[in-house]
Amino acid sequence: MSAKAQVIWWGTAGMALLLALWLLGQAILPFIIGAGVAYLLDPLADRLERAGLSRSLAVVTITLGAVLVFVAFLLFLAPIVIRQAVQLVDAVPDMLARLQQFLMTRFPNILAEGGPLDSSLQNVASLIGEKGGGVLTSVLSSISGVVSVIALFVIVPVVAFYLLLDWDNLVARIDALLPRHHAPTIRRLAAQIDDTLSGFIRGQGTVMLIQGTFYSMALMLVGLPYAVAIGMGAAVLGIIPYVGTLIGGATAIGVAIFTFWGDPIWIAAVAAIFVIGQVVEGNYLQPKIVGNHVGLHPVWLLLALSVFGALFGFVGMIIAVPLAASLGVLVRYAAERYTESPLYTGEKPAPPLPEPVLVEIAPEGTLTSRRDTEAVAGPAETS
Repeated sequence: MSAKAQVIWWGTAGMALLLALWLLGQAILPFIIGAGVAYLLDPLADRLERAGLSRSLAVVTITLGAVLVFVAFLLFLAPIVIRQAVQLVDAVPDMLARLQQFLMTRFPNILAEGGPLDSSLQNVASLIGEKGGGVLTSVLSSISGVVSVIALFVIVPVVAFYLLLDWDNLVARIDALLPRHHAPTIRRLAAQIDDTLSGFIRGQGTVMLIQGTFYSMALMLVGLPYAVAIGMGAAVLGIIPYVGTLIGGATAIGVAIFTFWGDPIWIAAVAAIFVIGQVVEGNYLQPKIVGNHVGLHPVWLLLALSVFGALFGFVGMIIAVPLAASLGVLVRYAAERYTESPLYTGEKPAPPLPEPVLVEIAPEGTLTSRRDTEAVAGPAETS
């Protein structure tokens, strides 16, 4: 098959897959989540196998542990985060009103009553008060509508269990179906994609978990209201470097100013928590946990989330990270091939090598003796 025909065939297959995701997104979402869970837990299953457990026992152990962690999250942590997030949104208008009053008292010329800055603060406070809680509620309700109770508690665990149980066999089967001529290249690209996803999802997920725990516990010890919501929010936004620390730190310091007004030592303590968190992340967590894995550039990740989210909705946001990692590896591979091509070098490609010719070396006189034998035997016997 020519290269052009292969491009057409695989391009058509890719377009058909994207069309299926667009048409069947909500129906296949539990299966996509289940496959993602199986992918994330496969290294742990392999490690338990190396420790002496069978594959079935390892998968059962992991499944029970994951179910217990998920149930504990739903029962204990999720209600606290949601309640504190709603309370924080409801408290923002009052904080802005107090900020406005403070600025009017200290800087009456800059913040004149009825002026542009005064009107802007009033508009922001009213907008957050009217829309903030509604937006938060609608987001939570839409997520709960997309990821239904049946999908969470039945389909996803079942799919993840069976895929994790047969993961190695599935990988071997897919490898056996690879085009033989391109199999080495596909394996190399797949290994790079796996390395990217491993470094980003597993490594960054571990960093986010550690940061969220640290920020939440430290802010709770200081006595800051909404500590769990702010700490977890900063950790989740930490998927983009510095964004989580800046937004979470600014929110925490703002709440600390209104909470600990007159006690600057506690405000400084809140600021120090985020400074310590950023220093530990940059100098220890990222090098030790994420290591030298090929990461995803923040701009590339935001572009993938925006594009795939707009095209495929919530399903697109779920698959944005693996697709961004895959596309990033393919783009680097295309750039590598480009630098080796005549388009970059400006030189004609080397002519293809001629087909090898098989030459048989025989003793001198062999051909003459064979001809004499055939001539004596005659056509009938020769045939």
